[in-house]
Amino acid sequence: MSDSANENCLFCNIVAGNIPSTKVYEDDETYAFMDIAPASEGHVVVVPKTHTKDVLEADPAVYAATAKAAQTVAKRAVEVLNADGVNVLNNCGSTAWQTVFHLHFHVIPRYTDKSKDSLTLPWIPKPGDLDAIKAVGEKLAF
Repeated sequence: MSDSANENCLFCNIVAGNIPSTKVYEDDETYAFMDIAPASEGHVVVVPKTHTKDVLEADPAVYAATAKAAQTVAKRAVEVLNADGVNVLNNCGSTAWQTVFHLHFHVIPRYTDKSKDSLTLPWIPKPGDLDAIKAVGEKLAF
């Protein structure tokens, strides 16, 4: 395992070949493999080869390389699997459902045919309080 890997990290061990995976894509900086608990047919996990905990701690170049690889995999899913759409998801922190603390994107092809797609939307958008939205937006503004 390289110096930039974490021996206790599931994804570092997958990248190192210590845990088997079905590789979909690889370049110098990233590795993409089939998720073993897929939300849809063709669900892929894209990770940087360098261990980094999450979006907040990622070096911008590592983040960019991982996002680019996720885009490459998403395009491939639409082209080869005839997916009707694709979700590219990242979870940052346990409250946001992150369970493996190594930066990763889930590339989840979406299908009209629900026999290929079990992902459901956990968030149902509804109008919010515009004054409260504005106040929070002002706090976030640079």
